[in-house]
Amino acid sequence: MTDATNDQQGRPVAVVDDLTVTFATDNGAVDAVKGVSLDVRPGEVLALVGESGSGKSVTARSMLRLMPETATLGGAVYLDGTDVVSVGAAKLRELRGTAGAMVFQEPSTALNPVFTVGWQIAEGLRAHGGVSKKEARAKAIDYLRRVGIPDPETRVDHYPHQFSGGQKQRVVIASALALEPSVIIADEPTTALDVTVQAEILDLLRRCRDEFGAAIVIITHNMGVVADLADRVAVMYQGEVVEEAPVAQLFAAPEADYTKRLLAAVPRLEASTGAARRAAIATDVEPLVSAKGLEIEYPGRLGAHAFKAVKGVDLDIRPGEVLGLVGESGSGKTTIGRAIAGLTRITGGSLNVLGTEMLGYRERDFKRHRKDIGFVFQDPATSFNPLLTIAECVAEPLVVHGEVSNPRAARKRVGELLEMVQLPASYGDRYPHELSGGQRQRASLARSIALRPKLLIADEPTSALDVSVQARVLELFLELQQDLGFASLFISHDLAVVGALSDRIAVLYRGDLVETGTTAEVLGAPQHPYTQRLLASLPVPDPAEQAERRRTLVELENAGS
Repeated sequence: MTDATNDQQGRPVAVVDDLTVTFATDNGAVDAVKGVSLDVRPGEVLALVGESGSGKSVTARSMLRLMPETATLGGAVYLDGTDVVSVGAAKLRELRGTAGAMVFQEPSTALNPVFTVGWQIAEGLRAHGGVSKKEARAKAIDYLRRVGIPDPETRVDHYPHQFSGGQKQRVVIASALALEPSVIIADEPTTALDVTVQAEILDLLRRCRDEFGAAIVIITHNMGVVADLADRVAVMYQGEVVEEAPVAQLFAAPEADYTKRLLAAVPRLEASTGAARRAAIATDVEPLVSAKGLEIEYPGRLGAHAFKAVKGVDLDIRPGEVLGLVGESGSGKTTIGRAIAGLTRITGGSLNVLGTEMLGYRERDFKRHRKDIGFVFQDPATSFNPLLTIAECVAEPLVVHGEVSNPRAARKRVGELLEMVQLPASYGDRYPHELSGGQRQRASLARSIALRPKLLIADEPTSALDVSVQARVLELFLELQQDLGFASLFISHDLAVVGALSDRIAVLYRGDLVETGTTAEVLGAPQHPYTQRLLASLPVPDPAEQAERRRTLVELENAGS
């Protein structure tokens, strides 16, 4: 943490004074931000927190006036003493990048796929003048090195698709730093990343603050990230700041009721979780899923070597059991889930699903089992057909498997399913885009249980949701699992979420199963160094404990290297 006294000595580099933002819609004006006042000083990290729709991203984007034409701004936003709300287009272009820079939530959409990353970093430098092509390239290489991209002299000529998710986010941060702005606005910079990469990005943002003296405004719904990085916190709810306090004070003694609810909704790492439920699962019954030496290989293109995504994995899922499968991006979690659902072919070992051997299986032999397997996808926005209503989407499995003749005939059953997932039956007439992220994920859960499956595969179903919505979806998942008694493979990179749901946990690392055991064993006494690092990487909503965990992580990484 920065020394608070140093923060107070500098004049604020960004001041938001009584900001209001109103959007014109077909149904009338919508007040997204109502009289927000904030400031941030050099070398200080201010966190804006709140659930989806609270106005935190709109507030942050208003600081650079990155707003659609339908938005009307009121009040004032001062960047380096200039009011962004009232300046002309030419002056605004001058301020963007130099006075304030933005790091967007999704680096894949922030980067242009047809230009190299070096060209994109240099573009900002050259747009603000006075830099030759050669100097801009040298500076791009320097910033890529400073944000931790290995071999920057070569990587500067690579395209965005040649970088991993975490590396792409580093490139976006390098691009934001290139003009040495007074304030960096980071909009959910770690939401789409797994915990080990998230810890690296937070470390990088901390270095940006210390080395460049930049002020940082970070927008997030992850209270662990706030505890890890922030000096001060502003909590937003329905367009207003309901509480603002230093980070230690906010976590120790929150004043606003909403802040208390937000902190209570954060999933916490409990080593004891799952122990009580363990007794109910018989170990002597035949598993629904049994993998022995499972291997999955993707063929290489144009003569390249094949890529082995899964290397000799052994695991079992018994009736009524929830197995949590954890690991970082690219560890093979989703590949195993898709193989169990018959969506990806296996290339070696043995995988028995509901009595069918999946090595070399024929679709007509497996088809009868498809109704016994439900699948909850990571992003419900892309797994629903946008042209169908929610009722038609949820009824689809019933129609495909001949339970009903058409979606209209299934309407009563669909209404029951929606009410099981705590959605009003009337939501069936809405289209997917008319539901919030949490509501879409609940509708996705309703679709997956429509045929009362024996096995449910949930692939990161809560990773894109804010904490309060995530808590409701997880409670719902547990209730449904206990009521319907299905077995489940729960895939996630969040150990706190897995700990809250699972009976057993399996940890994957680069295609290998490195550790497996009951929830209490894996979270309470991890044996493998990778599991220990994964646990230490998980930010916890307590600034003092988080500082201790960061020290532990550094020690583990030093020991590993």
